[in-house]
Amino acid sequence: MTALLVFGRTGQVATELARLAPDAVFLGRDQADLSDPAACAAAIRASGARAVINAAAYTAVDRAESEPELARLVNADAPAAMASAAAGLGLPFVHISTDYVFAGDGERPWIETDPTGPLGVYGATKLAGEQAILASGAQAAILRTSWVFSAHGANFVKTMLRLGAERPELRVVADQHGGPTPARAIAQACLTMAEAMLDDRSKGGIYHFSGAPDTNWADFARAIMAQAGLSCAITDITTADYPTPAARPANSRLDCSAIARDFGILRPDWQAGLVDVLTELKQ
Repeated sequence: MTALLVFGRTGQVATELARLAPDAVFLGRDQADLSDPAACAAAIRASGARAVINAAAYTAVDRAESEPELARLVNADAPAAMASAAAGLGLPFVHISTDYVFAGDGERPWIETDPTGPLGVYGATKLAGEQAILASGAQAAILRTSWVFSAHGANFVKTMLRLGAERPELRVVADQHGGPTPARAIAQACLTMAEAMLDDRSKGGIYHFSGAPDTNWADFARAIMAQAGLSCAITDITTADYPTPAARPANSRLDCSAIARDFGILRPDWQAGLVDVLTELKQ
C-alpha cells in the first residue's frame, strides 16, 4: 500500500509492517511522541497519507500500575487525537488493542460485543482508547489481539529461549489461556483491513484476532523448548504462585469469526509462526 502512515517503528508489529509495506512512512518516538497527542494529530494532518495505522502503545503491563497518567496519555489520549485527525481528513484508521480489556472470567472465547472489565491500568487505558476512537467519528477498525510474539523486541518466546538455555527447569503459569499471535500476522491483518476500508467506506468496527489453537502459557513454553531443541523442563504453576503488580486475565480466548466474515482474515497457526521466528533468530 502506498501513502500509508504508521505510528511506531521499533515495536514488534511495526517492524513487521516495515517488511510488508516498505513504502509506508513510519513515525518513531523522535517524530511522533505518543505522550504528546497534539503532535500525533499534527503528524497525520501533515502526512498526505491515505490511511493510518497505530502500531504504538504503552505495553508495560506491570509498570502501568505505577505510571497510570503516562499509560493513559499514550494508550487513550494519543489514539483519540489520531482518530479525530483521521476523521477530519476522511482517512481509514486501524488501531491495535488487546485482550486485556476483558476481565478474563469463564472459558468461552470472547466476542466483540461482550462486556469489558479490565483488571488493571493497562487494560483500562487501552479500553479508554477504543472508546475514544469509536466516539471520534473516524472510519476506524480496532484490532484486539493477544500474546504477541516475534523475533524482535521483548516477548514471551524470547524470554523462554533465554531462560531455557540457562536453566534445567522453569515454572510457568498454566491457568491462563489464550492464543499466541505472530506479530507478522497482525501486521498483515492491519494492511488487509486498511486496504479493504479504502475500497469500502462502510467497513470498520472492533475485531478480534489471535493465533490458533488456544493454549496456556506452560504449554506454549513446552512448544518453544521442543522446537528450539532445549531440554529445559516446564513445571505447571498457578497464577497465584506467580504474583505480579498487575492482574492478568485467566481467559484470553478470542472468537475471531467476525474478522474472517468481514475481511476474509483467518486465525494464524501460531506453531508455524513459532517455527518462522526461531528460524529468523538462528539466522
